[in-house]
Parts: sequence; structure tokens; C-alpha cells
Amino acid sequence: MCWIWLLAAILLEVIATLLLKLSDGFTRIGTTAAMAICYLGSFYLMAMSLRQMEVGTVYAVWSALGTALVVVAGILFFRESMTAMKAVSIMLIIVGVISLNVSSRREKRENDSQRAVMAAVDETNR
Repeated sequence: MCWIWLLAAILLEVIATLLLKLSDGFTRIGTTAAMAICYLGSFYLMAMSLRQMEVGTVYAVWSALGTALVVVAGILFFRESMTAMKAVSIMLIIVGVISLNVSSRREKRENDSQRAVMAAVDETNR
């Protein structure tokens, strides 16, 4: 469930960032209010995911995927330029997030294994 919270947080953060651009420097009150609500919702959902996930992983996934999605949305909705460097950068962000997630899972398994061994040793020494 924590991944669902995180993905929803990312989606709200992307929407909020797009609304920030559309708010025209906070001069459009309705757009600014919607932006604030989306940012608050994003942080709330990110906090929910932090109940079960490591903060480093959550923040890396949230910020990296949010960044990549905002770049793509800027290209699609605001006709921002797409260059080879942007494409490579987005791919590197995604590879980095995947690598971080894999390393966090491996580290968690190793820590769980170490705890199991220590518990067995503790039990034997009693």
C-alpha cells in the first residue's frame, strides 16, 4: 500500500507544479488554491508512505520521478524543448531510482538475515 501512497503523492506533486506555472506568479487565485491543495495532499501521501518505507528511498523516488514527469509534461503541455540531453537525463534519473530501490531492498534483506542470526545466537546462549 505504501507504494500506492507514494505514486499518488508523485502525481499530486506533478499536478501542483503544473498549476504553479499556470498560476502566473500567484495572480490567479483559483489556480493558486488548487496548487496549494495538491502540494498539501502530496506531502500528506508522502508521509503515509514514510510509515513503511525508508526516507531516502521515498524522497529519491518522489523527487526523481516527479522531476522526470514534470519535464515530460512541460514538453507535452507547454511546448518546452526536448533535447537529447534531456532524454538522457530522464533515463539516468529513472536508472538511479531503480538502482536505489534495488540496493535498499538488498540491504533490508541482509539486515533481516543478520537479525535472525543474532536472535538464534541469543536464544542458544540462554
